[in-house]
Amino acid sequence: MRIGIDARLNAYRQGGIAQYTQQLLKHMVGQLGSDRLVVLQHRRQAQPLVNGAHVRRARLLTPPHNRFEAVALPLELLPQRLNILHCPDFVAPRIRPCPAVVTIHDLAFLRFPEILDADAKRYYSQVRASAHAAQAVIAVSQSTCNDIVELLDLPAERIDVVYEAAAPHFRPLQIAPNAERIINGVPVRANTFLLFVSTIEPRKNLATLLRALHLCRERHPAAGYRLVIAGVRGWLDGPIFDLMRDLGLGEAVDLLGWPAPEDLVWLYAACRIYLNPSLYEGFGLPVLEALACGAPTVVADTSSLPEVAGEAARCVPALDVAAWAEVISQLWDDADARQQLAERGPRQAARFSWEQAAHETLAIYRRVGGFSPAKPD
Repeated sequence: MRIGIDARLNAYRQGGIAQYTQQLLKHMVGQLGSDRLVVLQHRRQAQPLVNGAHVRRARLLTPPHNRFEAVALPLELLPQRLNILHCPDFVAPRIRPCPAVVTIHDLAFLRFPEILDADAKRYYSQVRASAHAAQAVIAVSQSTCNDIVELLDLPAERIDVVYEAAAPHFRPLQIAPNAERIINGVPVRANTFLLFVSTIEPRKNLATLLRALHLCRERHPAAGYRLVIAGVRGWLDGPIFDLMRDLGLGEAVDLLGWPAPEDLVWLYAACRIYLNPSLYEGFGLPVLEALACGAPTVVADTSSLPEVAGEAARCVPALDVAAWAEVISQLWDDADARQQLAERGPRQAARFSWEQAAHETLAIYRRVGGFSPAKPD
């Protein structure tokens, strides 16, 4: 069987879907047996995403999300002689030379349509038709599966839930008390900060966290609460920065931008508490990364977050400022409670594996293509 995986987006982005595609490819190579993997990359990406005896790269001209890709991409796929096409970026071409599998990571664009500009609306308007026309649909959580059933009217029996996982480099670190690290020019001292990791935009609900931080500082001004934000500015973020100014939090918040991979691991391992108040996540990979690093973790009780965190995190109503302030102040002062959460985190994260995700995804390809599991050469 010749399996094509559309990895064109990896030439333009690093996180999210690109990381999902990269990890699937990496962990699929050793499980191919006699199957062949064709990695469909954009020409602007000079290096192959993965290498292997049964792997080859096809360099395509059509950019991802291009308005002409519905015509151009099928033409470029014809010479590849694929048996299966996997499109990890929500949409498979309507005209295609083989059966297709699509991955739907979330339906945030339906829950929060204001996040889309005109080009994004054009692209994501295809998701419903693409899901119904695909031979298989992968959801990255049961929560996303439920959303697909509800919002796209796709029967649950047509959806496979295949969980993502934290990359292997996310793990606990031995960090000396009061160790300090300079990250993007900002000094950060271990065990003295709350951590928020995300693009700064309304769906991530940073406003509730800022109000809770303000409340904590008003009640306990000597506690030294600080918030480190690891993430770049996103859309509609102006009111969030206005709120930060209005609450007088400028000296209590460090804005790091996006940290290097090794710095992000350090932040998770060194934070006093990791906080994810998001209103909606399809999976919530930063939660699993934080748990894998042993960060005491608090998440909103929304969408997939409780599903991913399990019993290893505290769950709080997303918009309840008083509840967030209460759990922050309680955990900040309770080293034993933080230690209990820190011990649960890596065990919960270990339940999710990219090896397993690759194995389950290959099984879907073989089912859709009508192929028996391939034996190793």
